[in-house]
Formats: sequence, C-alpha cells, structure tokens
Amino acid sequence: MSEEGHSGGCQCGRVRFHVDGPLGRASICHCRMCQKAFGSFFGPLVSAANDRLAWTRGGPAWFRSSNKVRRGFCNHCGTPLAYDWGGPALELAIGAFDDPEAVPPTIQVGLEHRMSWFSRLADLPTRPPAEQSEVDRFQADIVSVQHPDRDT
Repeated sequence: MSEEGHSGGCQCGRVRFHVDGPLGRASICHCRMCQKAFGSFFGPLVSAANDRLAWTRGGPAWFRSSNKVRRGFCNHCGTPLAYDWGGPALELAIGAFDDPEAVPPTIQVGLEHRMSWFSRLADLPTRPPAEQSEVDRFQADIVSVQHPDRDT
C-alpha cells in the first residue's frame, strides 16, 4: 500500500474503496456471524475512520446481520467488504485490499467460536509435488476475470 493511502475492492471490480490515511487495528474475528458472513473460519477486518474512507466506484449493498451491525458486500459478485457497527470507523475486509499482506492482524476476538483445529492449520501437510504438477496444468489454463489488485 502506498503512502497516499490504502485501496481495495470486490472481486468483480464494481465496488472500490480508498482510505486516505492510516488504518486502525487489524483483527481476526472468530464469532459465528463473521464465519457466516465471510464463508470461512474467521473474518479478517481492519478499521478505517469514516471521514477517511471513500467508495470510489459503486458502493456496497448492506445486510443487517443483527440489531447492532450491518455488513457490506458487492451485490454482483458477493465479496464481503465491510462491517458497520455505527461508530466513527468502519471495519473493512482485509482480503478486499489490493495488498492484504500489508495489513497483518494484531489481535483475535470471538475466541469462544474459534474452530478447535484452527491453531493446527499451519501444520497440515502440503500437496505432494507429483500431485502439484496436475494442479499446475489445470491452473495454467485458467483465465481470470477477477478485477486486478489496483485502481483502474
């Protein structure tokens, strides 16, 4: 991410955002609502001050997931984008940033719903090289229609 700020967006490119300034605390939320909203084991989120966030192309659709929270997503491709609790900052999905590697989580929350096997993920075996060549051949023919990780 550049000194000018932090950009990101959805998979299809219809929704883009830019944060002009520093991001807040990055977290991994294991609560059941985040698991469902992200379709994953956890929800990776980082806060961005509302007055620093601009939706530069389109804007998210919103789903009220509880009496206190709404969640933003692209209504075309389904990419999870935001978590809004009504405060001075919005939580943005780390995976939606153009450079998610630059937004490492610093805290975990919602541990009461963390998968019991979560801490062992890094210890899982990797695909054997013989099987990997099959995957490589399959992937070589894939033509991605995903929006590039940059503003266009």
